[in-house]
Amino acid sequence: MVDVFEEVDEQIRSDHYKGLARRYLPWIGGVLGLALLVALGVWGYGRYQLSGAQKASLAYAKGLDALGRADFEGAYADFAEVAKSPSRAYRSMGLMQQAGIRIDEHRDNEAIPLFAQAAKAAPNAVLADLANLKAAYILMDEGKLSDAEGLLKPLSDAKRPYAPLALEALAMAKLQAGHPNDARSEFVRLSLMLSAPDDVRQRAQMAMMMIDAKDLAGVPAIVAAARALPPLPPAAQAAQGMGPDDAGGPDSQNSQAGAAQ
Repeated sequence: MVDVFEEVDEQIRSDHYKGLARRYLPWIGGVLGLALLVALGVWGYGRYQLSGAQKASLAYAKGLDALGRADFEGAYADFAEVAKSPSRAYRSMGLMQQAGIRIDEHRDNEAIPLFAQAAKAAPNAVLADLANLKAAYILMDEGKLSDAEGLLKPLSDAKRPYAPLALEALAMAKLQAGHPNDARSEFVRLSLMLSAPDDVRQRAQMAMMMIDAKDLAGVPAIVAAARALPPLPPAAQAAQGMGPDDAGGPDSQNSQAGAAQ
């Protein structure tokens, strides 16, 4: 009799499990299928990013070669291809190179929006601040000092990668605007900034001496030196920490340096 009850109980459990399987297996299969699609999508996107960065690396090298041959329009077209890259770092550097070409052609009005696009596309503060700093130099040349100050003030924060150069440019802008006392305060701050390069601190001390002597005839020369487009400092290059979204080819470090020249 006990065997009969056990057999019936086993049959009931079997029917119950079969019902659960029929009910939930389609859902489990759907979830597993979705997980597989997501994994394939992530893998495919990574491959797309890497492939795009490699193409951008080749186009960037081609653009630098064209620049070396003084083929500016050819270089501009090459960097336009770089600016379409899925890699944000290459996209930003390509736009900056295009802007640099327009500056050499004395077409500054076209360079400023290119720098703005480069800053927006940049994957990190190193490239973004560099683009904004270059744009600020152009605005200073055009006498648009309030616009330049708007870009330079956030860049002059001590935690930003180009703080000394931005602070120097900000002081120069105030000097150009006819506010020597305000400019002197910024130069004092700059001369005491330990992270500032020696040549930047020396220019700050020279500017302070000229302001104190009320002899500003030499200021244009200092301003010209301050506006030399800065290279990427080694520490800033290391700080970029380019991830999958910014990945480059084997010569990506060389191309990054080219973008800053």
